[in-house]
Amino acid sequence: MTSQDQTPVNSAEEALKHIVDGFRHFHQEVFPQQQELFKKLATAQAPRAMFITCADSRIVPELITNSSPGTLFVTRNVGNVVPPYGQMNGGVSTAIEYAVMALGVQHIIVCGHSDCGAMRAVLNPDSLEKMPTVKAWLRHAEVAKTVVHDNCNCATEAESMGVLTEENVIAQLQHLRTHPSVASRLASGQLFIHGWVYNIETSEIKAYDAVEDRFLSLSQATNIPSASPKGRF
Repeated sequence: MTSQDQTPVNSAEEALKHIVDGFRHFHQEVFPQQQELFKKLATAQAPRAMFITCADSRIVPELITNSSPGTLFVTRNVGNVVPPYGQMNGGVSTAIEYAVMALGVQHIIVCGHSDCGAMRAVLNPDSLEKMPTVKAWLRHAEVAKTVVHDNCNCATEAESMGVLTEENVIAQLQHLRTHPSVASRLASGQLFIHGWVYNIETSEIKAYDAVEDRFLSLSQATNIPSASPKGRF
């Protein structure tokens, strides 16, 4: 075996070692400082919100919201997708129902992000020919792609990506409202939904405002933008 052949193995071992070293640091240094918190969390959870975001490794919900363990009920997948109710009763749908019915969360946040590989793949479907499962999953973003294609005079792919990322969040919010548990609690004013887009480079978040029908800066808005319809009961 040549040294060139050994490089991938060594690289893989180094990557795992870094993760294990991180655990050891947490176990020996971080955990003891927060032991009381973890003792409270050992037998129950009461998260303030459900956070549905992309599986992208650069997005860390707890980090960007400065949240402690137990604060967010997080679900991650490629493209921060929410399948419409009944089409795919998989992990996302199950997590939504559990968060609303069992945990009683009052807020659900759907968060997209800049430079999203899933959105780039939606714009360039040929790149997914060898990934049929991903291609099928991202059909849930097709409505956003059509909206952008038919209405945006985008000059560059970067511009299309920005608009598509926002439209995809809006589309997933619409899918979210088809879930019976969500629809019922939205109607009674017990649940509120939000659509965010996080910029990796600047840390800025834009939030969808249903009243103004546009995304507003979360750091500059006087009132927190909301995508929730008005409760009817």
